[in-house]
Amino acid sequence: MVFIKPGTPPLPVKPCYIISSKRHKTSLTIKPGEKEVFSFSCHDPENHFVVEIQKNIDCMSGPCPFGEVQLQPSTSALPTLNRTFIWEVKAHKSIGLELQFAIPRLRQIGPGESCPDGVTHSISGRIDATAVKIGTFCSNGTVSRIKMQEGVKMALNLPWFHNRNVSGFSIANRSSIKRLCIIESVFEGEGSATLMSANYPDGFPEDELMTWQFVIPAHLRASVSFLHFNVSNCEKKEERVEYYIPGSTTNPEVFRLEDKQPGNMAGNFNLSLQGCDQDAQNPGILRLQFQVLVQHPQNESNKIYLVDLSNEQAMSLTIEPRPIKLSRKFVPGCFVCLDSRTCSTNLTLTSGSKHKISFLCDNLTRLWMNAEKTISCMDHRYCHRRSHSLQVPGDILQLPVQLHDFSWKLLVPKDRLSLALVPAQKLQQHTQEKVCNTSFSYLVASAVPGQELYFGFFCPGGSIEQIQVKQNISVTLRTFAPSFRQEATRQGLTVSFIPFFKEEGIFTVTPDTKNKVYLRSPNWDRGLPSLTSVSWNISVPSNQVAYLTFLKERTGVVCQTGRAFMIIQEQRSKAEEIFSLEDEVLPKPSFHHHSFWVNISNCSPVSGKQLDLFFWVLLTPRTMDLTVIIIVVVGGGALLLFALGLIICFVKKNRKKKKNKGPPVGIYNGNINTQMPMQPKKCQKGRKDSDSHVYDVIDDTMVYGHLLQDSNGSFLQPEVDTYRPFQGPTGDCPPSPPPICSRAPTAKLTTDEPSPGFPAESETEPYTFSHPNNGSTDVPLLDTHEPEEPGE
Repeated sequence: MVFIKPGTPPLPVKPCYIISSKRHKTSLTIKPGEKEVFSFSCHDPENHFVVEIQKNIDCMSGPCPFGEVQLQPSTSALPTLNRTFIWEVKAHKSIGLELQFAIPRLRQIGPGESCPDGVTHSISGRIDATAVKIGTFCSNGTVSRIKMQEGVKMALNLPWFHNRNVSGFSIANRSSIKRLCIIESVFEGEGSATLMSANYPDGFPEDELMTWQFVIPAHLRASVSFLHFNVSNCEKKEERVEYYIPGSTTNPEVFRLEDKQPGNMAGNFNLSLQGCDQDAQNPGILRLQFQVLVQHPQNESNKIYLVDLSNEQAMSLTIEPRPIKLSRKFVPGCFVCLDSRTCSTNLTLTSGSKHKISFLCDNLTRLWMNAEKTISCMDHRYCHRRSHSLQVPGDILQLPVQLHDFSWKLLVPKDRLSLALVPAQKLQQHTQEKVCNTSFSYLVASAVPGQELYFGFFCPGGSIEQIQVKQNISVTLRTFAPSFRQEATRQGLTVSFIPFFKEEGIFTVTPDTKNKVYLRSPNWDRGLPSLTSVSWNISVPSNQVAYLTFLKERTGVVCQTGRAFMIIQEQRSKAEEIFSLEDEVLPKPSFHHHSFWVNISNCSPVSGKQLDLFFWVLLTPRTMDLTVIIIVVVGGGALLLFALGLIICFVKKNRKKKKNKGPPVGIYNGNINTQMPMQPKKCQKGRKDSDSHVYDVIDDTMVYGHLLQDSNGSFLQPEVDTYRPFQGPTGDCPPSPPPICSRAPTAKLTTDEPSPGFPAESETEPYTFSHPNNGSTDVPLLDTHEPEEPGE
């Protein structure tokens, strides 16, 4: 029977009619044996009408016409319209029917997809009186046969411009298949096929069984991946997939839909989907879309890697595809296989076990690895001063896949402990001025929920000896090149649990003597978080001078509440400068002869006016100090020689006078002040707080020579004491900033540092012998007559 009827798209503005027996019609039916002459009232009837040819085949009352199915009437006898040929075959439940498709076979498509040439095959089956859609197919695929029972309905859709004159399939008789259908998929070489359950995307029929048979060349390997699936609510049985795999001793192998599916399979295999008895009140739907990928085995597919994570805790390793742009061309799959059989595009291994894995992949650079590990301390009494090594396990490095990230999450009890990171090699902070050129780096960031704070990227080969952080952080080792395996010995951090401190971070830095050390505040370009403080402990060797330079004139911060400060403090003399970062320009380049602190404390800044600090430090030899020392030594020697000459002259004169004089009489006057008047000190310090007790050499003979003569004119030998270093507190803590919320004055508070090698007057307790100069008490110490001037 032939039906000519309007097409499904909306009709154009100008209508078109079928002219038959001089009558205008919108549809026309031609029954078997009838002859009809007709025409169209328009020049483009293909845009208005379609033709549908239906043929019923009854296999219940008589033998079925098996064999190749013909297109009748032929396409040449039909009008040039979009054509649909429909064959409906009815048969007993005990009879199986097989549709055989000639090369180039069929390819199943999903909802919303279309075929490039416009030719589609829609195939349906039957369960009692209910029709079941098996699928829609295009040409050029792998589906070679579809077996069904109870009957089949086949619809071939041809566009009006297609001159096809064969159906492309045949019907054969088979015994009962005892299931809804069997779809055979044949692979001649490498390729892939996407297949769907019956009625997809609607639900699979309740308690039914559907099977796919795959014919694979022996030299190729096949892997199954589930793309999309849903499970229904079962009252009886369990929804599952079953595999019949060549060589398996446990056929059929049963998997849940949630499980990783088999891969790296050699030879033919079957896959079956089994439904269940669904809940009548809330049945849900069972549906499945999956892909079968067939490709050549790779060298790595025959190699087994043992990943031993049995001694690890709270750790996971994920092997997954790199993000890449998809191509329309066939791309061989890249699978990770567990125990050589369960293969998938990604695989996660957990700690506490040993894992055997292999790879089915044409190019392993398409994969990478990401790992996570948590190191936590819940009892501060147990963890205090304990340390852990942050190193990538060797079993991970031996895998033929590049490591992308390895993250350690470090957790401490709040306000109880802090963390210290000490690298195996000193670190360099990554900046635009000095980029990291290693194959890996560390990203240090806060792991406190709700706090967006990252301290920066760091790589080996710098000057940072230690990073101390206040609370929970994550440390991520990120690789940038395959050469990481050769540089893996350079990686390694040690984390220690240390007493709690209130600053967000403290960086201990020993600058390089050859290169500038670039340092910048955390959260660069986003601004230091509100009300936080960060310090840099800059170590300066005794024979070096540090040159400190800030790269910007101002930090750019504008405070909404509170004040933002920077403190630069010399660690030896405690001299410090305080700068208001909101009101003042940053200090000009300065020299520092001793180790010093740089501390910044943030306010609550206005949005978009954040606090960022960027500076560099360079060490230079202490050449000026050497010149001063030479001058002091030469000058001191000359003064010593001059003093000895005066003493010798004085002794000779006294010996001449003593021949006519009695013994000298020393008179003590208790009313005389024996100390020189002193200027009041601005900041009085005790000796343990100053350097007054530290000295190089005091020549007693030069300073006290005139008091060391005995009665015979010879010099007494003074007793020599031993200098002991000061054992008081050393002051390793960073400088305490002013209260952030206070409106402190913006003027700088400075304390001058003494010149190298010389104690400062304001910090020295002087040792003084004073001669009386009052007229009423002018008594000579050694002679009753007026003393002669030295040198007379």
